[in-house]
Amino acid sequence: MVHPFVYRESFPNGVPDVDLVLAAGDLPGSYLEFVASKLTVPVVYVHGNHANELVVNEDDHRVPPRGVIAAHRRVVEEAGLRIAGWGGAPRYRQGGTGQYSPAEARWGLGLLSLRARHGVDVFLTHAPPLGPHAGPDFAHRGDPEITRFMARRQPSVLVHGHIHEYDGKKLEYVDEQLGIRVLNAYGYRIVDL
Repeated sequence: MVHPFVYRESFPNGVPDVDLVLAAGDLPGSYLEFVASKLTVPVVYVHGNHANELVVNEDDHRVPPRGVIAAHRRVVEEAGLRIAGWGGAPRYRQGGTGQYSPAEARWGLGLLSLRARHGVDVFLTHAPPLGPHAGPDFAHRGDPEITRFMARRQPSVLVHGHIHEYDGKKLEYVDEQLGIRVLNAYGYRIVDL
């Protein structure tokens, strides 16, 4: 969601000091560039399932947003945190962009787990894990492979997008079995990690 409190001329007035911005997908690239231009902290993002993160450059080509750090399939270290990233959502229709099959999730998150073998503090995803934040419809279901990664690598926190406020989801919970804090990043949140 492009939040009006953030996307305004006087931003970041009224915002406490932050060390890092995490963006959990489906945000326009121009919005990500705006946030990066207004704050002097790293902006780490994963793509969503609507392919709107790309921006048009001077040559009319679609390119990744500038001034931000793409974390999909990577482990990045920023602001003293190790962040593993996984963008997109489980496939819910043929031909959809930013979607992956169960096999692609097993393979991709398996490789990410290898990259994260020395541990991660934050797991940044677009889709939610299994559990209370999973949506009521097929397109917004929780991803068992994300939950499996959580069990393997035990991040302190998982930050995800994809689930909108109108779905009535809690903003935060602690996974009962794994003890991992799970945050829905819809809109914007200021979080102490």
